Amino acid sequence: MSTGESWASSHIARETMRANRSRDTGPEKALRSALHASGLRFRVAARPIPGLRRTADIVFRPLRIAVYVDGCFWHGCPEHYTAPRANSEFWRNKVEGNRARDRNTDELMDAAGWTVVRVWEHEDPLLAAERVAALVRERRAAEEARRHSPRTARQ
Repeated sequence: MSTGESWASSHIARETMRANRSRDTGPEKALRSALHASGLRFRVAARPIPGLRRTADIVFRPLRIAVYVDGCFWHGCPEHYTAPRANSEFWRNKVEGNRARDRNTDELMDAAGWTVVRVWEHEDPLLAAERVAALVRERRAAEEARRHSPRTARQ
């Protein structure tokens, strides 16, 4: 873009986009609140893999679980995404780029032994929290069983 050109088609669109938060969004806060109410503790807006410039919304570091709350517009939700008519090519490329980065993040996290949970912003935060909590409990039980197995106790 040359100087003076904008990615937003109007002043109103530009202000709307600037108002979008990259963290502490309503859906993130609702999910965190539900997880906290269920007794879980976690890191917020943390990089699971040091040196990798990818920030997860919620991180259970010892269990290697990273939760991303994806916005329907920014991540191209198959149920709710509608492409803007203005600057349509720009927004198509932007959303496709975000989705490609999400896939790459999932692959990198998986290769490093992490489990990624993706939650759409439109999902019920209580149901999403139950899904995440079940995974956390499962991982904790497996870790506890591993620690108390006769084989690892002798080592």
